[in-house]
Amino acid sequence: MKRFLMVLVIVSMAVTSAAQMTPVRGTTPQLLETVSVSGTGRASVVPDRFSFTAGVQTVANTVEDAVNENNRKVAAVIAALKRAGAQDKDVRTSNFSIWPQQDYSQGQLPRILGYQVANNITVTRDKIGEAGKLLQAAISAGVKTSSGLQFEVSDPSKGREQGLRAAYEDARAKAALLAQAAGRTLGRAMQISEGGQTQPPPYPMPRAMAMKAEAQVTDIPIESGSQENTYAVSVVFELR
Repeated sequence: MKRFLMVLVIVSMAVTSAAQMTPVRGTTPQLLETVSVSGTGRASVVPDRFSFTAGVQTVANTVEDAVNENNRKVAAVIAALKRAGAQDKDVRTSNFSIWPQQDYSQGQLPRILGYQVANNITVTRDKIGEAGKLLQAAISAGVKTSSGLQFEVSDPSKGREQGLRAAYEDARAKAALLAQAAGRTLGRAMQISEGGQTQPPPYPMPRAMAMKAEAQVTDIPIESGSQENTYAVSVVFELR
């Protein structure tokens, strides 16, 4: 008798569980209606770091003479930069090359006339106000080529919060407009994803300024200006 009652209870529980799992006919889950938009925001930041490259070229009949003369001139340039305020960490060698000067007369094998040595020094400093002074010091010390004067923001997160907030507000304004056009109201943000940051390339020094710097070593005006970064977000809003 006890065994019969246990079987009856188990069968009853199974029937009840199946009844609970069986969906009610004629009902379907309600789909959440949403609108997906993207937004952009901009933040203006002021560069706090600059860099430029200064080069020294020498030519001599032998490699040894060309290298020794180049070493002497480069050492003078580095000493001048440090006297003008540059630290050891601010100055680095970015290129050193040697190549022969050859005569390619028609019908003859190339003939070596001498050797040219080039040594480029890159200066990076976190004091914008010293850019003109250091560039002037390098040119006064014997630099014949200067290029790549750039202004940068050392902290990549600078302006990020402002830019992302502006991007979200832009996305929300778009979504609100679309919801209103559809006769709906805008609900909560269901999903937010960051689209990344777009930075303009570092500001290069125009070639005209480089030529002026070579001609007028005593006065090199430098202006860093500002940099505008662009941020993007994608947002999914609920429609009500």
